[in-house]
Amino acid sequence: LKQKFAILTDNDLLLEEGKHDELLGRLQIKLGKTKAEVEKLISEL
Repeated sequence: LKQKFAILTDNDLLLEEGKHDELLGRLQIKLGKTKAEVEKLISEL
């Protein structure tokens, strides 16, 4: 994702155990996308 979206930092992509929703929320805010769109981006990796 970082290669595709240069605005993302390592902290934006940090996944802490049990905090999947927090990661999705950070990505939604940074990318201006819906939860479904972010989940699709991740699944396509």
